[in-house]
Parts: sequence; C-alpha cells; structure tokens
Amino acid sequence: MTQTTARLSLIGLAVALSACSVIEESKIDYKSAKKASTLEVPPDLTQLTKDTRYSAAPDRSVSAVALQAGQAQVPTVERAAPLQVGDVEIKRDGDKRWLVVSRPVDQLWEPTREFWLDHGFNLSQEKADLGIIETEWAENRAKLPQDIIRSTLGKVFDSLYSTSERDRFRTRLERRADGKTEIYITHRGMEEVYSNSNKDSTIWQPRPSDPELETEFLRRLMIKLGTTEEQSRALVAADKATTVQAAPSAKVSTINGQPTVQLAEPFDRAWRRVGVALDRTGFTVEDRDRSKGVYYVRYVAPNPDTQEKKKGWFSGWFSSKPENKPGQYQIAVRSEGEQTQVTVLDSKGQPEKQAAQRIVRVIADDLK
Repeated sequence: MTQTTARLSLIGLAVALSACSVIEESKIDYKSAKKASTLEVPPDLTQLTKDTRYSAAPDRSVSAVALQAGQAQVPTVERAAPLQVGDVEIKRDGDKRWLVVSRPVDQLWEPTREFWLDHGFNLSQEKADLGIIETEWAENRAKLPQDIIRSTLGKVFDSLYSTSERDRFRTRLERRADGKTEIYITHRGMEEVYSNSNKDSTIWQPRPSDPELETEFLRRLMIKLGTTEEQSRALVAADKATTVQAAPSAKVSTINGQPTVQLAEPFDRAWRRVGVALDRTGFTVEDRDRSKGVYYVRYVAPNPDTQEKKKGWFSGWFSSKPENKPGQYQIAVRSEGEQTQVTVLDSKGQPEKQAAQRIVRVIADDLK
C-alpha cells in the first residue's frame, strides 16, 4: 500500500468513525498555513503608513444574532442608499463584490497586507506599485472533522490529517480618479482527486471560485479597516437583500479575424469584470492602464503532458518550473456606448494569433 493510499484510508476511517460529528463549513481557519507546505505554481499559471481608523456613527449597528434570526432592521441602509459605514462601502455586480474606501492606496496597503498575515497566510506576491497582494496556496483546517480520533492521533500525527482542498486569494487595490480606492478579493481553488481507478495516486485540479468565501474575507477586511463586527455583518446582509441587475453573459465571436469577447455593457463595468476574471483565473497582471483600457499580463497555456502524476504524500503537487515559456500579452478592453469588446494583443500591441483563442475562452468562461 502506498503512502498516499494509507493516508487517504486513515482519513476515511476517521471520518467513518465520527459520522455524528459535524464540520462547520462556514468556519475559516488558515492559521496553520504558516507551518504547512503549500502548493507550488501550477504549470499553466506563472508568478511574477499604518491604517487610518475612524469612529463609526453610534447606534447604527445591530447584533449578528438578531440579523440571523431575521428580527432586526438593517441599519444605515435602504434599498436606494449606499451600503456604507464610515468611509467603507460595499458594492456588488452579480456574484462579484468589492469595497470602495475613501482613502488613497498608500494608506490601505499596509493594513491590507497585515490582514492576510493575521489570517495565517504566507504571501507569494506583494506589488505595492500595482496594488496586488497574493497569498500562497493553503488549506482551511476548519474543514477537518473534529472527532475523538483526530483529538488523540492528530496531536502526534497532525500531518496525516489534511483536507483535499487548497485555496489562494488575490487582493487588488485600484486607484480611482476621485481619490477613493476599490478593493477586490478573488479566490482560486484546487482539489485533490484520484488520478486512476486503482486509487494509488492523486492529482490536483482546479475547482470553481467561491464568491461567498470572497465576500466573507471582504467582510473581515472591513473590520480591519475600522468597522465593527456587527456593522460588517449588517452591511453584507443588507447587500444580499438588495436587487442587483444580473451581469450580462459574454459572447465569443470573431471580428476582423480576431477572437473577441463581446459584452453588452459600458466600459466601467466591463473593465471591472475583466479585471476580476483575470484575477480569478490566475493571470499574472504586470501592469494596467485604465485610460487606455489595457491589462498587461503573463500567461502560460496548460500542457497536460507536463503535469506529473506523482505518488506519495505530495502526489499531484505541481512543479514550479513549467516547460512552456510564459507569454506576455495585452488584454484590450474597448467600448462604444453600451457595447464592449475584449481582445488579446501581443507584447507589442499587435493582434495575437497563436494564444488568442485560448485566452479569450478562459476570460469568457469566467464572465458567463
């Protein structure tokens, strides 16, 4: 029996013997990520002053218990009013949420960086000039069953206990012309699955992004930026109660011989949605120029032949040295009125030919 099979069998036994235990899915605990190994970069994805607090208005918060019981009115918020406390406002477009904070990026960078460290993450990217912070891959240890077996054996063989999921988060702080800052948090997930019917080896494969997990970390970041626990919960609850226009679907077509994503929406909304799509799908954003409507990115097309199916404790973990050379591209967002087109250019700004179809499809799949 291989080490992988033994590990999975032991975990399965623990779960079976603790059938009455309940895993708190809403609980988050990445504290142990500092002590554990993390996933390297998958072959298809390459890497590239203190906070100013404020005093929130009194008597505007409600208890989390009352909110959950549905017995309290949400404070400070009406359907047509901004979802805001102090200088922190939450916005939503479909399943995508972000914060708008009335402070410049340089005042928000350090508290945002500290926020991820406080939650137990190691950081793989810190690009203050671009306003990008990205965590390393880590597991949510709160998803492990808290049963009698783990409480005894787990203290001695804690490494035997592991979830089959890993998470990575990217935070993007974007400057606005009015001096405010938009903050986006995007999630990427991986899951470990058996690679064959013999179940003697495993591989890691992508799993869908979790918008609710993104929202939860946005809520916790609100607290770091000065709101109270109750106020943050109230804002999120009020946001979920509002009616928001559904995001239009993305249509892939060919225009002038070039693969194109077509969006029936104006530039501001399209620019925001494309930025979130790039974050969620793991593009390395090296720069961006909103005035020109261009994201400068790096991307490596996946090659299944380079994804080794390793056996053992770290089966399926990806190599950080892909065989494919990362390509540099420009993602152009061009709008005319209520219509926007997204195209792929090469590093010199000319229409890309080889990788355009693949990149357009990746972006469009997330925008749907």
